[in-house]
Formats: sequence, structure tokens, C-alpha cells
Amino acid sequence: MVDLAQRAGVLPPEATGLIGRRQEVSQTRRLLRQGRLVTLTGTGGIGKTRLALCVGAGMRRSFRDGVRVVDLAQLGDDGLIAEAVVEALGIRDVSSRPALEVLQDHLSRMRLLLILDNCEHLLEGCAELVGRLLEAAPGLRILVTSRQSLGVVGETLLEVPGLSVPDLDSPLRLRSLARVEAVSLFTERAASVVADFRLTAATARSVAQICRHLEGIPLAIELAAARMRTLPPEELLERLEDRFALLVGGSEGAMPRHRTLRATIDWSHDLCSPQEQLLWSRLSVFSGSFDLDATEEICSTQGIPRTEVLDLITNLVGKSILLSLGERGPVRRYRLLETLRQYGQEQLAASGTEETLRERHCDWYQRLAEETEAESNGQDQQSWLAHVHADLANYRAALDHSLSRPGQARNALAIAADLWTFWLAAGAFTEARRWLDRALVQEIQDSPQRAKALWVLGWFMAEQGDTAPALQVLAQAREVADRVGDHMAQAWVTTCTAQAVLFHGDVAGAVSLHHEGMEKHRALRDPMGTSLALIGLAYAASLHGDPRAAGFAEQLLAHSEEIGNPWVRSYGLWIMGQELRRQGRMSEALGFFRESLRFQRAFGDRLGTAYCIETLAWGAGDEGDHGKAAQLLGLAQSLWRSVGASVSRYGHILPPHEHCAAQARDALGEAAYLEAFAQGEALPLDAAYAFGEQDGAPSAASPGPVPADRR
Repeated sequence: MVDLAQRAGVLPPEATGLIGRRQEVSQTRRLLRQGRLVTLTGTGGIGKTRLALCVGAGMRRSFRDGVRVVDLAQLGDDGLIAEAVVEALGIRDVSSRPALEVLQDHLSRMRLLLILDNCEHLLEGCAELVGRLLEAAPGLRILVTSRQSLGVVGETLLEVPGLSVPDLDSPLRLRSLARVEAVSLFTERAASVVADFRLTAATARSVAQICRHLEGIPLAIELAAARMRTLPPEELLERLEDRFALLVGGSEGAMPRHRTLRATIDWSHDLCSPQEQLLWSRLSVFSGSFDLDATEEICSTQGIPRTEVLDLITNLVGKSILLSLGERGPVRRYRLLETLRQYGQEQLAASGTEETLRERHCDWYQRLAEETEAESNGQDQQSWLAHVHADLANYRAALDHSLSRPGQARNALAIAADLWTFWLAAGAFTEARRWLDRALVQEIQDSPQRAKALWVLGWFMAEQGDTAPALQVLAQAREVADRVGDHMAQAWVTTCTAQAVLFHGDVAGAVSLHHEGMEKHRALRDPMGTSLALIGLAYAASLHGDPRAAGFAEQLLAHSEEIGNPWVRSYGLWIMGQELRRQGRMSEALGFFRESLRFQRAFGDRLGTAYCIETLAWGAGDEGDHGKAAQLLGLAQSLWRSVGASVSRYGHILPPHEHCAAQARDALGEAAYLEAFAQGEALPLDAAYAFGEQDGAPSAASPGPVPADRR
């Protein structure tokens, strides 16, 4: 399926766009060269994140493995920090190892700059993670943004100051004033809302005083500049002075920066209409970004008609309260800056409606998860799964909310189970198991939701090689499904049990159970269940030498065409190639393997790629090319490892793997075998996909006639 993980953690395009900060950028780079952990501290809105991103963008070439950024503001649980970093690094690990252990192993050989943004609410968890990673990975540098120090040994702190502000005691010359950082930012933002705004002799002193009052705090300056659409600089200054005079009691003393920012946000809030204020507070219920559909559904309650939501969003974007992230796929997404989101949460809590909004948020994402499962099996599979990925922080927030409220764990069961196609696509098996385990402990009453959660949990346990406990969980799932009369759950339990039995090495038992599961799914008109049962059935039959294997593979290919699912087709092609290889028709099989690899590359499915390369190794051995077989076994080994898997975990492929390896050892000798294996193991991922790009590959449109006695 689509390699969603590769989209996370990449520096945003705007990372290089920063006004001023030359000294801070230079100093941060120097500190990162001298030490391995630098923490940028400072009040909210001071520009820590933008500074960190700019530093990262400028240091890409200094790190062989690049720069990755992880925004932790959207996390509410220390236990998810390591998973968030795994996601940002694009790691596809389907093992049951703890995420921190996966990270330590993965980073141990890398030269990388990791930016951990917004750590202040997860200090203890971040400190532990950072300490463990720096110990395990000598080539790692970490840049942190936080309002507080992590307190880790070796940490270097750099307090981010405000932007430079004008000296009001000196003559104000336009050319020099325009180069002052705070003035430059104000001028740029003002010009974005008032196209003909320019810094002139008439506006210079007012602009200079505004920037001075706001102490060079970037967020405060941007909020003030957004008001230029309705207020000229002189009136803007007058209103700011009135507001600040109240806060300092009329004295000449300056306020601390956090009070300056708070005063500016309060002022911006007061200048919003009552409906804009209400929407601002309600938008704070989102974690990360969100789209218009979600906003209309969740926030259009008392005081805000659905028809007015878009106009209110547009107004908040214009006032720099809300960020428009542009088009993300087919929809536009929005986000509140973390400081403004926290302010909105205060207003929401004070309104007495926070619980109602959080329940609406949870209900919306529960319905969306259900819809995603239904829609993620067809031609729009990739767009649906990408949409879930964009909203992952919101799904996590909904899960947390359900699990923290008495009597609502069944909602968490539904969300976590309905997202199973996403967990599968993202390789997030461990996170799926964590949510399911937590919800199942709390919700013990028989229900269709509990039956489904149990079979989904059993599926992921089996996929991670925990086959014995998986079979126990699946037995529980069958009991619950039988008691509540859930025929769909009964079908899925059969299919998942077949998969666990196959991984346990009982190929004959897997053929029988997968066939039973396929019939049940077909009777229920369940396309995804039919797909996975057919994949398992065709492959198990081929491994078992069942004469029906080719027919099952043909059914799978026809089914994939019928439902328009290219991921299912990729497995049908691979299994057809495997069956043709088993029949000694390797030249025909190659066309299917290569086309399967082309699909696997599009989806980023490394697990499927590992299976394909493994089978190609067996084919090379069948044809007596033992050097190539050894090299392909090495490449497959690298692929298995890249997703946290191994041949030894999958009992169904261990016998042919060992047979291929033994033949190659006998033919080449131990030393030559190990050399060829090591060469393959050292090849990059693209070497696997290169097999799908070779010219002259036979067409995989049809396998040609299969002998009758083989059907």
C-alpha cells in the first residue's frame, strides 16, 4: 500500500523563508557542530520553530542522511513520541520491538539532524528519548525547540531573543529602519493584507513604535500587521498603547515578553467578532491540521451556522489567527499556531462547552474511520489513506478522549479497529496493537465492536510473528462473534486464523481455512475480506503444490480488476509468478514478478517487495544461477530487515528459503556464497525495484494456458 511514512518528517518548503535571524542561525549552526544536542528556548511566538527549520534547511548538506523534523505539539502522550519519530524517519518496521529500540538500531549507522519541535509539554519523555538516541547513534545531532530545557547531559541552551527593534532615541532614516528585523517583518506582513502599503516618512515612527512596543516578538508583530487592513499605523499604535498602559498600570516599565504576547493575543481576540471568537475557541479542539468538512461538522453548533463557517475561516486566516496550509490532496487544510491553539483552549474551557466539542470531534472521526475502511479498498485507496495520515493527530486525540472518559471505550474500539487498513499501509502495527489493547482492557462487554477489535488485534499479532498468542486472541474473537451473531466478524476471524496458521508453518491448514474464509467473505459481498482471503489462499496453495493454485491466482487477478485495487493486483501478479516458477515456467514468471515490483514501488510496500525478491531468488536457484540466487537472498534479507521482519518469523517461507540457500552453498562453496550474499545485502532499495524496470520483460497481461492437470 501507499508508503505514507515517507511524507512525514520532511522539511516544509517555507523552511528557508525567514526574516532576519542571521546571528541566531549562525550561532545555532556553530553549536550543532560543537555539540550533539542544542535546545532553542524562549517564550511562545518568539520564532523558535522557524529558526530551527531554517537552520535545518541550511545544514542539509552537512548530514549524509539529511534532516527530519517531528512536530510534537499534537501529541498528548509520552508513549507516542518514539512512534512519531519512527514515522518522521520513514521507517517501516512491522516487528513487535518497542519503537525506541527500532529507532536506536536504525539511527546507529546514520548521520542525521533530527529536529524535535514543541517539546515543553512532554519534557520527561523527550529527555529519555533524546538521551537514549544520542547514546546509540554517534552520527546523530538533535535540535530541540522548547520553552524549557530538557535537562539532558550535554545539552546546550540557546535562548531565542526577539527580533531587533528600532532605537527610538536616534533619528529614523527610512533605509536603515527598513533593515531592522522587526520592521522588515511588519512591513512584509502588512503589505500582504494591504497591497499598496509601503514604509514612508509619514508611517515610519508609528511602525517603529509598534515594533518597539511588541518587543520584536514575531507572532505579536504578525497579529498586529494583520490589522492594517482596517487600521492605519497611527490608529493601530494608539490602540496598542491604550491596551498596554492598562497592563502596566500606567508606568513606563516594560512588560515581560510573555505578557506582551498575551496582551497582543487578547487584543487580537477582542477585535474579532463574537462568531470569530467562538470559532477560534472551537478550532482548538483539533490536533494538528484539519479541513473544512471537519470544521463544519464539529464547530457549526450553537452560534455558528454551517453556512457561515467558510467565511469565518477566511476571516481568521486574514487576521493571521489561522494558517492556510494550501491544497493537501483534494482538500485545503488549516492549522492554528500552537500558541494560538492553547489560547483558544483556554477560551473553550471557560465557555463550559469543551466536553461537548470534544465529543463532537470524537464522533466525527469515528464516522470518518468507518467510512475510510469502506472506501479504502478501491481505486481511491491511496487518497483515502493519505487523508487518514493527514488527520492522524486527530484520530489519536479522539482515541485518547474516548479512553479517558468512563463508558466510552467502545468508541475507541471502533476507531482503532476501523483504521486497520491504515495501520497496515503505514506499517504501524505496534501502535495499532497499543490502542486496541488499551481499549479491550476497558471495554469487556460482548459487542460487534469488541469482536472486530479482537480479530484486528489477532491479525497484527500474527503479522508480527506472535502466532501462538495471536491464535488465542482469534479464538476469543470467534467466541464473541458467535455470541453476538456477527457473520462479518466470523468471516474475518476465519481469514485471520488462516493467516496465523500459515505463518506458523501449517500450509495445508492455511489452504483449507483461507478457502473457507473466501467463501464467507464472498457470501457477505465483502471485497476487502475476499481480497485478503484470496491472496492467502492462492499463495498457500502454491506453496503446498495444490493443483488449484493457478486458478486461485487467476481469480485474484480478476477480482483486483473488478474492484479496481492496484495493491491487491500487485499480490496477484506476484503469486501468479510464484505459481509459474513452481511449474518450471520461469521466463513467463519473470514478467509477473517485474510488473508486481512496479506496483510495489508505487505503493512503497517493502514487505511485498521482500516477498517478491525472495521468490525471485528461488527462481534463480531453480535455473541453476546460484550466484544470482545468493545475491537476491542477500537483497531480500536487507528488505526483511528494513521492515523489522525476518524469514525465520514466517514458517511458510522458511523451507523453500533454506532449500535455495543450501543449494547455493553447495554449488558455490561457503566463501563464494557469503560474498555474493553480502553483495546483495549491500544493494540499495532501488536495486530491488530495478528488476521491474528491465526492458524485454514478458507481458504479465495473461499467464498463457496453464496445463489442465495443474489447475
